[in-house]
Amino acid sequence: MDRQGRHRRQYGPPIYVRREIVHNKHVVRTLQNKGAVFVERTDEVPQGAIVVLSAHGVAPSVHAEAAARSLATIDATCPLVTKVHREAVRYAREDYDILLIGHEGHEEVIGTSGEAPDHITLVDGPHNVANLSVRDESKVVWLSQTTLSVDETMETVDALKTRFPNLTSPPSDDICYATQNRQTAVKKLAEDAELVIVVGSRNSSNSVRMVEVALDAGAPAAHLVDFADEIDEAWLEGVTTVGLTSGASAPDVLVDGVLQWLAERGYDDVETVTTGDETITFALPHELRRNLR
Repeated sequence: MDRQGRHRRQYGPPIYVRREIVHNKHVVRTLQNKGAVFVERTDEVPQGAIVVLSAHGVAPSVHAEAAARSLATIDATCPLVTKVHREAVRYAREDYDILLIGHEGHEEVIGTSGEAPDHITLVDGPHNVANLSVRDESKVVWLSQTTLSVDETMETVDALKTRFPNLTSPPSDDICYATQNRQTAVKKLAEDAELVIVVGSRNSSNSVRMVEVALDAGAPAAHLVDFADEIDEAWLEGVTTVGLTSGASAPDVLVDGVLQWLAERGYDDVETVTTGDETITFALPHELRRNLR
């Protein structure tokens, strides 16, 4: 039996997935059609079953819950999120107060906060900075949710630096490179396009931010769609140039679908705007690599 055959025999269906593996409707539906069962809580997974942990990361308590139920876990946490988790653990070990820039209730924020709950304070934007207090202003560090807008994050960082002059920055940028690249590109698109279409889901932080970035950069109109059939033809009235981009977790097939939809309506002259090369690749979760060997 080949590797794929062994994989199918070992891993499903059903395979349970705790929360959405990424915030994209198409990806979730495709996995559901292949037999994946999405659950909100670990205790919804049958004893001894297989559970995939989402790309947004989870708190250590979730791993403990899975172990208590004898679940076989496949940890699909994005390596960039894992890096933030490790930074949180390290700074907590050094007894820093950690100011985590992010949106309350976002899965990534919940997971990161769980790594060092006694040391982390959530900062949900620059308006939250004035009332912050820390134990020792010489031992304060900021970390951030990886899917935030770069501009949004740095506005909060600037406010934090004013409030805490000795604020320590993480050793490297925590914002997802795919998010940064797309935000830079959409600013360029907004210079020339009368309409910007962002392909992505409404519960995807970085996709929602792309619309905001496009509007802030001067685009007269910008809209978020999951699929081509969500585009309103009225948006095209008087529009000669359309900018098209996607959230970090939107598959290429969805972008291709929008390109085809636009071409059928006369927008068939396509120019690619490139502001950065993406050469980073991520390996499969180590559980899969181990069992496919």
